[in-house]
Amino acid sequence: MSNQELSFGDEEFIVSKTDLSGKITYGNALFIKMSGYEEKELLHQPHNILRHEEMPAIVFKLLWSRIKEGKEIFAYVKNKTKNGDFYWVFAHVTPSFDTNRKISNYHSVRRKPTQNALNIIKPLYTALLQKEKNGGIAASEAALNQILKDKGMSYDEFILSI
Repeated sequence: MSNQELSFGDEEFIVSKTDLSGKITYGNALFIKMSGYEEKELLHQPHNILRHEEMPAIVFKLLWSRIKEGKEIFAYVKNKTKNGDFYWVFAHVTPSFDTNRKISNYHSVRRKPTQNALNIIKPLYTALLQKEKNGGIAASEAALNQILKDKGMSYDEFILSI
């Protein structure tokens, strides 16, 4: 495992789509390139094939809760590549709807996060992971909720403010 940080251009976007269970159904060329996998290795695999172990579970709990309710969410995510490298993204995840307004799949567009945002997110995620390690996802969720309460902001307000 090389554990090198990768990056992509400020004007580039990583795009992927998943089915309702989170299995990858589409990835643009940058998604495939950044992942280090071949397209055939990614398609029909769970999107969490890219999940980095330094990502707090509460972020994914929030994400899945929101999109299953038919709502969008923004999140900072650290992804892991096939060979153990990693890259950060600022993700916008949305449900897609069929003609009957039923959720048909999920769509994510990711861009390069600012260094300022990462300077805030990295220590936050470290703290949330520590809470999770000691008290499970409930402890991590309680810590995040307390931070948001102290800031007088919702999750969305906080994420979009950094």
